[in-house]
Amino acid sequence: MKSLRISIVLAAVAALCGTTVAPGQSTSVDDLAVGKLLVSSRGLGDPAFAESVVLLVDYDQHGAVGLMVNRRTEEPISHILKDVDTAKRGSDPIYIGGPVELDAVFALLKSQKKPDEAAPVVGEVYLVSAKSPLEKALAAGSSDGDVRVYLGYCGWDGGQLQNEVRLGGWWIFDASASVVFDPHPDSVWSRLITRTESEIAEVRPAATGAPYTRWPYASRITPGLVSFSH
Repeated sequence: MKSLRISIVLAAVAALCGTTVAPGQSTSVDDLAVGKLLVSSRGLGDPAFAESVVLLVDYDQHGAVGLMVNRRTEEPISHILKDVDTAKRGSDPIYIGGPVELDAVFALLKSQKKPDEAAPVVGEVYLVSAKSPLEKALAAGSSDGDVRVYLGYCGWDGGQLQNEVRLGGWWIFDASASVVFDPHPDSVWSRLITRTESEIAEVRPAATGAPYTRWPYASRITPGLVSFSH
């Protein structure tokens, strides 16, 4: 009985101190890796990352790159990617991947096998950053649930993201295709952050997700002026 009480106390302390509170949730920099989700804490001061959920697509000692998966806009792909054959997917919404290089184009694909010129991220999720594979994916895809196009990205220099995690700015989650391609991206942050807050969440109203018009860099999107990394 005594050991049980100790376990309960330690679990409560861990939840309050920001350590792992449930499987897949962590604030340990050792858990940072490609294929992880960064969920911004309520106290993160940078408005560019408020209520954001970021999928890490590149991570090493030199830095990290991620795409925000919950910043859906009302702009159709065809309005932004004027030189890209969007096939029947032109009306799909475009997403903002982050505040860095808003003219850079990326896409996340959900596929049971690795598409050509795509980099694996996690499970059935792949990243493409070139025009040709994106056009193939848009032609083959059937819905917004298997291809999503992003402008810009989130970037950190070596050690920068680790410092932000240590300061309590981010929770780390295991990613999956179901989260990356969630049909209701605007509420993904509020659902994930509630999982981190345990009993604290019961006395705080959960956020409803950030309508994209609140994001400070939305006005920097220029239709047609986009580029691919290669």
